[in-house]
Amino acid sequence: MRSRRRGKKTKNLWLVLCFLLGSYLSPPPSEAGLREKVSEHVLSNGLKVILLENHKAPVVTFQVWYRVGSRNEQWGKTGLSHMLEHMMFKGTKKYGPEEFSRIVQENGGDENAFTSTDYTAYFENLSADRIQVSLDLESDRMHDLNLQEDDFQTERMVVMEERRLRTEDNPQAYLMEQLEATAFQLQPYHWPTVGWMENIKNLTLADLKSYYHTYYNPANAFLVVVGDFSQKKLLADIEKTYGSLPPGVKPDQEKAIDPPQHGERRIFIKRQAELPFILMGYHVPNLRNGDSYVLEVIATILAGGRSSRFAREFIQKKQLVLDADAENSLLSKDPGLFLISAEPLPGKATAEVEKAIDREIRRLQTEPVGTQELRKAKNLLEASFVSSQDSLFFQAMLLARYEIVQDWRAVDEYPPSIGKVTPQDILRVAKQYLIPENRTVAVLVPLTTEGKKTRGSEFSLESKTVR
Repeated sequence: MRSRRRGKKTKNLWLVLCFLLGSYLSPPPSEAGLREKVSEHVLSNGLKVILLENHKAPVVTFQVWYRVGSRNEQWGKTGLSHMLEHMMFKGTKKYGPEEFSRIVQENGGDENAFTSTDYTAYFENLSADRIQVSLDLESDRMHDLNLQEDDFQTERMVVMEERRLRTEDNPQAYLMEQLEATAFQLQPYHWPTVGWMENIKNLTLADLKSYYHTYYNPANAFLVVVGDFSQKKLLADIEKTYGSLPPGVKPDQEKAIDPPQHGERRIFIKRQAELPFILMGYHVPNLRNGDSYVLEVIATILAGGRSSRFAREFIQKKQLVLDADAENSLLSKDPGLFLISAEPLPGKATAEVEKAIDREIRRLQTEPVGTQELRKAKNLLEASFVSSQDSLFFQAMLLARYEIVQDWRAVDEYPPSIGKVTPQDILRVAKQYLIPENRTVAVLVPLTTEGKKTRGSEFSLESKTVR
């Protein structure tokens, strides 16, 4: 988002947006799923349009998704996607600087944008009778952005400050950044979405213009509209506002993928912090591989709620940590990481917490998950999947995120795929992916103002890397 950067993981962004946009509600989806309710259309210039009518309330969410994120950047030019997101609000030849937000607000709507590794998205939530506002504004800035040097210089300083506040002054966010930089060596997930500071400093307006003309065009974008509208009329309006835009060239989206990892990678990061922190990242496939759904269940068994294994063993019984989490990168464009994180309680050594995590992983590899525990995990995942669609906004985002990775129609495969997971699947997948040879471990070593390690950050490994 403008003046914001993703937190520890994208999951946190969904939770925040869901809270902020809870007023855009829709009824829960039926058992038939979304596929039968959604229509897809492709304009002559290549722009895909995904529509879902929902007449529960007289509102719409209008979203424009570009198939460009930090994975599309090059070495030395990181941060371009996020920088361009900021500049998209600086005006066009038709609309002056800051007019975009003002016009949306004057029409009773709200708007924002966000950038990730895999995409950049822009949205407006408006009364249904104001949808033309989004059509006019978004189609205009898709092809006629007015990029000026003064605006660029100012916004670059804003982005640099954003990086300082949200990453460099945030020990856990900095640790996550370093984990990804170590885990990925060929894939562009190696660098952060916000970009490296030195790269941001050296970006030029010419870089930004070239990036805009390469990736912001109908052939590399799609619209998702959910809400109270007539499909026939809206399609005619979309054709009128977007149909005349030149298609552009569809960029190559194939990126290098890291080869299999053949040994554990481990880093130790020294930063001023109150408590240590542990991150483990295991290379795993995305939803294009059926094992990704098994990993969804594993993450829920480990850290899905107060009765999960991490909560019971680490927080309630052993009182080792303040918090522990596990999450799977199901909807990453390229293969991502299965992440485990833990924040030890004051006085607890990171080595002790790490051993406890390893014990729980070994349980998954050697002891079949019981019927009741497996059913509970599946119920939690399916309930979360359904409840996430209670808002029009998140129905649109769900369709869009599946479209980015594979195809929006794959959204209906989630519940049945989760339902098919067996205890034997969990044993097999845990043995295949959740092994030391396939992981990167990052440990935050807190420093006091005098530069000394605080209690609880001790570790016994002789070999270490500090970044």
